[in-house]
Amino acid sequence: MGPDSKMSGLHGPKHKRGDMDREFNRFAGSRLEDLQGEIPSLCKDQHGCRYLQKKLEEGVPEHRDMIFRETFGHFADLMTDPFGNYLCQKLLEYSTDEQRNLICESVAQDLVAISLNMHGTRAVQKMIDFLSSQRQADIRYDAQIHSIIVALSLHVVTLIKDLNGNHVVQKCLNRLGAEDNQFIYNAVAAHCVEVATHRHGCCVLQRCIDHASDSQRVQLVTEITYNALTLVQDPYGNYVVQYILDLNDNRFSDAVIRQFIGNVCALSVQKFSSNVIEKCIRVAEHNTRKMLIEELLNRNRLEKLLRDSFGNYCVQTALDYAEPTQRMMLVEGIRPILPLIRNTPYGKRIQSKLQREQIEAASAGGHYSSGYQQQQAHSAALMNLALQQQQQQSSGLGGMAGTQARHHIPQQSLHHASQLSDPYNARSSLYSLAQNGGQAQLHQAQQLHNLQHSLDHGLAHGYGGASHHMLQGNPGSQSSLGGVSPFQSINSYSPLTNSFAAGSVGIGAGISDPYQRAAFPYSM
Repeated sequence: MGPDSKMSGLHGPKHKRGDMDREFNRFAGSRLEDLQGEIPSLCKDQHGCRYLQKKLEEGVPEHRDMIFRETFGHFADLMTDPFGNYLCQKLLEYSTDEQRNLICESVAQDLVAISLNMHGTRAVQKMIDFLSSQRQADIRYDAQIHSIIVALSLHVVTLIKDLNGNHVVQKCLNRLGAEDNQFIYNAVAAHCVEVATHRHGCCVLQRCIDHASDSQRVQLVTEITYNALTLVQDPYGNYVVQYILDLNDNRFSDAVIRQFIGNVCALSVQKFSSNVIEKCIRVAEHNTRKMLIEELLNRNRLEKLLRDSFGNYCVQTALDYAEPTQRMMLVEGIRPILPLIRNTPYGKRIQSKLQREQIEAASAGGHYSSGYQQQQAHSAALMNLALQQQQQQSSGLGGMAGTQARHHIPQQSLHHASQLSDPYNARSSLYSLAQNGGQAQLHQAQQLHNLQHSLDHGLAHGYGGASHHMLQGNPGSQSSLGGVSPFQSINSYSPLTNSFAAGSVGIGAGISDPYQRAAFPYSM
C-alpha cells in the first residue's frame, strides 16, 4: 500500500472539519466595514452567516445597524434560506424596537409563505417566541404581535394542514394568550371536519382544546359534537372524538355519545369507529350505557357482531361494563352463537371469559352471594354440557350415522326438549336434542334437564329483589326463569327498543334499521 493511499485517510470527518475551520478563519481577521455591500451574499454562506451572527453578539451598535440596513430589503428571502434564517433570528433578538417593527411589517405579507417553508417556519416560530417573551415586560410589543396575527388569520386552515405551517399555529397556541388566539378557534370551528380529518389537523385540534378558555372549549366541542357521526368513522377524526371523551367532562362526553344512539351496531363493525364505541361503553353515564348496550341485544345483529373482527371487541366490552340485568340478557343472546364461532380467536376469548367467571363464582365458598351469580354458574354449566354433546354428535356417533341408525328420543323422557332446541338452526345448534339418538345421548339430555330443573328450582326459591323482578317483569312472554329453558327468552323477550316478535328475530316494523342506511359502507 503506497503513501498516496495512506494520505487518502485524511479525507474523513476530521479533515473536513479542518477545512471548515480554515474557511471560517478567513473572516476572523476581517473588519465588517471592509465587507460592506457583500453582507446579503454572506448571509447565505455557512461561514459568512456565522461571522455576521458573531458580530451581532458583540453588541456594537454600528455593526448591528450596518447589518440591518443591508439585509432589511432581503429579509423575507433570507428567512427561507438554510443559513440566512439563523441570521434573521439573531437580528430579531439584537435589533432595536424600531428596527423590529420594520422587520415585522416587511415580512407580514409573506409570513404565510415563509411559515410553509421548512427553514422559514423556524424563523417565524422564533419571532413569536421572542415577541411573546418580551411583551410580558413591555406592552409595546403588542403592535408587533398584532401584525403577525393579522398576517396569519386569513390562512389558518392552510397552515394547520401543512407539515411546517402547523408548527407555527401550535407555537401561537403555546405562547400567545387565549384572546390573541381567538382567530385560530374561529377558523377551526368554521372548518371543523376539514381540520379534524387531516393527519396534522387532528393533532392541532387537540392542542386547541388543551389551551382553550372555557368559552373557546365549548365553541369547539359544540362543532365536534354536531359532526361526531362523521368524525368517528374517519382515520384521524376518531381520535378527536376520543379526546373529547377523555376530558371526563359529562357536559361534553354524554352529548357526544348520544350522537351514536341508533347506529351502535353499524359503527361497531368499522375499524376506526369500533374503538370509539368501546370507549363510549366504558365512560358513558349509567342510562346512556344502557341505551348503547340495548342495541347489541338483537339476535341477528349480535351474531354478526360476534363474527366480526372489530364488532366482537365491542361485545366483550359490553360484557365487562353492563349492569347485571342487561348482562344476563347479553349472555343468553351470545350462548346460542358460541358454537358457530368457537374456532375463531375472538370466539375462544368470549367462551373462556364466560367459563372463567363460572370458575370464579364456584370458588366463592360453595354458595353464591346473589341470584345473578348463581344463574351465571348454572348457565355456564348448561353451555359446557351442550358443547360436549355437540362434539360427541359430530365425532363419536359418526359410525352410527353411517349406517343410518338414528333413534329419536321419546318426547315423554325430555320434558323440555322442544324448548331447549335452538329455534334458529336445528342442525348447527348445540341445543338440538332431536338428532343422533342413543343411550349416551339420552343420558346427556337427562343430565341437561336435571341441571335445568335445579336452576329453575333455585330461581323460584332462592332469589329476591332484582331477580324476582325479572321473573315478573315480562308478563307478555314466557320467562326463562319460570320453569322454561333460559334460552327460550332469546326469542320472546320484548322490552327492548328493537323488540323481538314471538317466533321472530327481525326488527319491529316501527323501528328504523340503521343497517339500511347508505351512510355506512360496512352496513350489516
